[in-house]
Amino acid sequence: MASIELSPELVTKRDRLLGTLAELPGVAVAFSGGIDSTVVAKAAFLALGDKAVAVTADSGSVARAELADARRLAALIGIRHIVVPTREFENPDYLKNDGSRCYHCKTELYSTVERILPELGVPFMVSGANLDDLGDYRPGLLAAAEHSVRHPLQIAGFTKADVRALAQHWELPTWDKPASPCLSSRLAPGLAVTPERTARVEAAETFLRSLGLRECRVRHHEADLARIEVPVSEISRLTSDPVRAELTREFSRLGFKFITIDLDGFRSGSMNELVPLELRRVYSGR
Repeated sequence: MASIELSPELVTKRDRLLGTLAELPGVAVAFSGGIDSTVVAKAAFLALGDKAVAVTADSGSVARAELADARRLAALIGIRHIVVPTREFENPDYLKNDGSRCYHCKTELYSTVERILPELGVPFMVSGANLDDLGDYRPGLLAAAEHSVRHPLQIAGFTKADVRALAQHWELPTWDKPASPCLSSRLAPGLAVTPERTARVEAAETFLRSLGLRECRVRHHEADLARIEVPVSEISRLTSDPVRAELTREFSRLGFKFITIDLDGFRSGSMNELVPLELRRVYSGR
């Protein structure tokens, strides 16, 4: 992959990002392997070297492919990397999935990392939140505020597009990687989170990717209903044989009783439409 030149504006933002991190005595980066946290991990390593560590959570909500990607990317960057088990599946408030699930997940992550900061030898936690996250339904931002997590991309003025451009400039292989939130986010609000359901979703999305689909979601609703989201241009391929028959067989084997394809196509965060308005107000990133 060829590097790209940065605009003068983005050079200023990059330098501000590196400077913001260099001012800190050491950081633990909440590192999922997604594009945002990967850019922060790269910047932290450039600014702080051994005083930066990437911390990745591992639980039943993390796809195995995402965990493998996180390990690969950390090694590519050169940053110190640890994987810590988190126990959100032991929290009834997380499992009931009432719309505040992400808050409880991030609270568990930040609490876990907070406890091991002395062992890691760094005093601060940082995340990959960027400016586009502000104002959206982001329960995790409230958890971050409660644990004094810093957001260097926001401080430096980065939008999502800026993050991707800097990642391409730094030749990070995931610069154009689609967003990949946790598996539990595929479960409709009100549908209890279980390891069986997240594993079912992971297997179903793995099957879709085996068909060559880069952007896809399998939304798990009540009554074992799967709502498949793919780009509109790909819908006809899924509804035509032999792919339709193969998809039906595989999803039925996984335990889905009803299999639907969303005619609106792929759209990140569509489950947020089912979160009660009062909860969206409480957990707004504004």
